[in-house]
Amino acid sequence: TSEGSLKAPMPGTIIEMLVKQGQRVREGQTLLVMEAMKMEHRIQAPKAGKVNKVHYERGERVDMGSVLIEIDD
Repeated sequence: TSEGSLKAPMPGTIIEMLVKQGQRVREGQTLLVMEAMKMEHRIQAPKAGKVNKVHYERGERVDMGSVLIEIDD
């Protein structure tokens, strides 16, 4: 995985995907929302860049450590 990959901090379900492949994002921008343990978690960009790949869609379950999104400079 590249240094710009975002991993799931815990197992859960993607409830909102806010970006798509090719989109430019800024550091701290919310990229997706996942639900885990009855709470919503906003997953934010660790750096500015371009979304290289989106690995999951809304409604999909993810495991802890799954790569969700890849961001390149």
